[in-house]
Amino acid sequence: MRTILFILQKEFLQIFRNKTMIPIIFVVPVIQLIVLVHAATLEVKNIEMIVIDKNLSQTSRKLISKFEGSPFFKVKAATFSMEEAYNKITNDEATVLLVIPEDFENRLISEGKSNIQISINAINGMVAGLSNAYASSIITDFNKEIIPDIVTIPDKSLLAIKNINITNSYWYNPDLNYKNFMVPGILVLLVTIIGLFLSSMNVVREKEIGTIEQINVTPIKKYQFIIGKLLPFLAIALFDLAFGLSIGKLLFDIPIVGSLWLVFGMTIVYLLVVLGVGLFISTLTNTQQQAMFISFFFMIVFIMMSGLFTPIESMPDWAIEFDRINPLVYFMRIMRMILLKGSMFNDIKADFYSLLIFAFISLGLATWRYRKVA
Repeated sequence: MRTILFILQKEFLQIFRNKTMIPIIFVVPVIQLIVLVHAATLEVKNIEMIVIDKNLSQTSRKLISKFEGSPFFKVKAATFSMEEAYNKITNDEATVLLVIPEDFENRLISEGKSNIQISINAINGMVAGLSNAYASSIITDFNKEIIPDIVTIPDKSLLAIKNINITNSYWYNPDLNYKNFMVPGILVLLVTIIGLFLSSMNVVREKEIGTIEQINVTPIKKYQFIIGKLLPFLAIALFDLAFGLSIGKLLFDIPIVGSLWLVFGMTIVYLLVVLGVGLFISTLTNTQQQAMFISFFFMIVFIMMSGLFTPIESMPDWAIEFDRINPLVYFMRIMRMILLKGSMFNDIKADFYSLLIFAFISLGLATWRYRKVA
């Protein structure tokens, strides 16, 4: 135990003497939370729209006002020229074009139906799909409002028939605040970056500065060396998590429904996975640059397939199967379930046991690969 304490003391001194590590430990969490939570959002609002209203009737103006009153659309300009409107779409000055024909109101009154044209710039498929869904919803609401005014019903008693009322109830995020969904995911990203990058460059730095040979000729055992190398970064990552949770609560008012003790307990298990992978990479490489590139490669793959930015359910089958070996998926699900749903251990035990298996594998590989050779 005394040997491990001496190694820990040496590691902390070495960490805080390294000027490049201090910004990573203290500055990265703040920037990551403040910037990414605002920027990394799948919400689409203020979609710029061009309107061609050839009808100029009360009904057409009512339809346009429905779009103007929506937070999803911003009517940028109105014109009578199709060429001008298409040029704005082509030059990315607008995303949606709404065309209301001349006989719009007359056909609604005489035939009970009419046509309008909506053209959408679909270079960004996600934005185009959401724009179409939002526009369809607004037009549906418009139809419900104008039907009693334009349709003649012979039997007035039919007007007494009540419509089906739909009441929506959004569990765990009643305000549909996207930040509540993103902050736990960004915290997982934060912990992963701190744990993986710092641990992967640790042993390599010893190789570069030549101190690894001095350590190898000492009577320090392998398990003492591994524990001494991992515990400082475990403590730093836990500190960053607490710091990130505080920022998330103060700046974004994220709900923390579940137990913080359970959050930190699950984080320790996850960090054992990440630190084990980082240490394994560190034993395979000879320079910090090599370690950084390999860590960056795995980070990009695991983050993009973790469900942070795109739903896992929308991925192809092979990607869903690949995510069975992606520890970020399990920990991200655990964080969101505890913080937003207040889940207990029984609700997340399957993910916990999966992380525990990953921890044994990664730490086992790191211990096996480290050669204590003089």
